[in-house]
Amino acid sequence: MRVRNRKRIMVTGGAGFLGSHLCERLLADGHDVLCVDNFYSGTKDNVVHLLANPHFELMRHDVTFPLYVEVDEIYNLACPASPIHYQRDPVQTTKTSVHGAINVLGLAKRTKARIFQASTSEVYGDPEVHPQDESYWGRVNPIGIRSCYDEGKRCAETLFFDYHRQHKVDIRVARIFNTYGPRMHPNDGRVVSNFIVQALRGEDITLFGDGSQTRSFCYVDDLIEAFVRFMDLEPGVTGPVNLGNPGEFTIRELAERVLALVGGSSRLVMRPLPQDDPRQRQPDITLARRLLDWEPQVPLEQGLARTVAHFRKVLAS
Repeated sequence: MRVRNRKRIMVTGGAGFLGSHLCERLLADGHDVLCVDNFYSGTKDNVVHLLANPHFELMRHDVTFPLYVEVDEIYNLACPASPIHYQRDPVQTTKTSVHGAINVLGLAKRTKARIFQASTSEVYGDPEVHPQDESYWGRVNPIGIRSCYDEGKRCAETLFFDYHRQHKVDIRVARIFNTYGPRMHPNDGRVVSNFIVQALRGEDITLFGDGSQTRSFCYVDDLIEAFVRFMDLEPGVTGPVNLGNPGEFTIRELAERVLALVGGSSRLVMRPLPQDDPRQRQPDITLARRLLDWEPQVPLEQGLARTVAHFRKVLAS
């Protein structure tokens, strides 16, 4: 029996960390889901449990090339999001953000689909204002080693808003702050996965700088809830909207909490801070609270415990 209001929804980057959780949620809500991924940083393991679902389809495709399908909604999550992955091939990273945006926006224009862009807090760069709200234009180095990602995402936002103004495409732009949870790549270089994997292996925990730089950590289920609420708003609500947890922690505090959960004898070891690494990162989510009636619900300790349990299984397999 066909579910009322069943939509055909495409998720690019659907086999990645966030994409796979989003595919699960959309299927649970009764939609047909086309998962598109080139498996550069995503993996089939993240979605293999969905393949038996008749409403799920997996397609290997690179969004830097046009895609000809019929859809009602598009979530554009395609782009490696960790420095290790996006710096491995920086030219391709920029192409994924820019050419990829042009291709999915062209598809949205043709099919009249509503389209969501997974932008990033990195558009704010190393910020001069704290916390960051959506009116802040950012402080980004255009020629640094992180620029392929930061400037690529900024250009993608430009394209989304120009397609909206010029072609009346129904867009949603979300600026995502640090998110964590099961299915993070164990070797992606992100701080939560790094600390958990190092602690579980009994290795020293690497702190870059003195550990005083701050981040705000949102559990993946909370973020996906915000995605869906944002897409369900009436036409004309474009964003950008910050999505993240406003709770702010130093990197040292995060390391200590991971150690308390995992146990063992790992030591904290200092390393030089990477180039252009932001000193502070905290979202102002006033707009998300007002528009989406949303704020994160999962406390850091609870989310970390679920993530540690996931990585225990991954490392034991």
